Amino acid sequence: MVFDSCLWVGIDVLVLVGVIMALWCAIRTFAKHATELGNQQPAKPVFFVKPNNCLQRNGHIMVSAHPGEVHHEVECVVRLDQHAQPEAIAVGLDLTDRLTQGELRSEQLPWTKGKCFKGSAYVGRFVEWDNSLESLVDEQNNLSLHLWVNDTLVQSARLSEMTITPAAQRSELLTWAPVCAGDYLFTGTPSGVGQLHPKDRVYATLESHDGTVLSFIDTQCD
Repeated sequence: MVFDSCLWVGIDVLVLVGVIMALWCAIRTFAKHATELGNQQPAKPVFFVKPNNCLQRNGHIMVSAHPGEVHHEVECVVRLDQHAQPEAIAVGLDLTDRLTQGELRSEQLPWTKGKCFKGSAYVGRFVEWDNSLESLVDEQNNLSLHLWVNDTLVQSARLSEMTITPAAQRSELLTWAPVCAGDYLFTGTPSGVGQLHPKDRVYATLESHDGTVLSFIDTQCD
């Protein structure tokens, strides 16, 4: 299946071609993360969507300016090409207002406010990846995610530990989602998520099998 650039036509015949992309975010793809939050892992991939104006590529994480809590979730982010295959990968942070998310979930309401606030999709530099989605979780490639807060390692996992794989995520998306070239796929976080506080130092990496840092985020919280 091949996707053309997204085309949106509004009431005023405003046309935006290739400008708007979606951030497709898979949940509970690592079994241990689902367990730590007291959730069951879904039988098939489940997603929420962040608008692209949640993206942040540099600067500080604005914790104190946010009206609720901000929790870290380190992830491998895939930039998709016109065939919905990977063209590049990066480390990312799906920042989450856990308290707000929990309150909305308890009332069976959408938890957009807990996931889609300003700067809630922090993404490091992309590196070209011309292999398949399956190769991301190949034990021979042994790609891994790591997140340190104030020099303490709080999240660390190999992508091969992912129990709902990026390939499975793609297959599910293509059954219903309007995926476009340039969209991002946040592939899910391992266990160890936690709250960030002002003045925290945050360092996240996506690493290859030999420890080479492919992509990183080095910032602090204000």
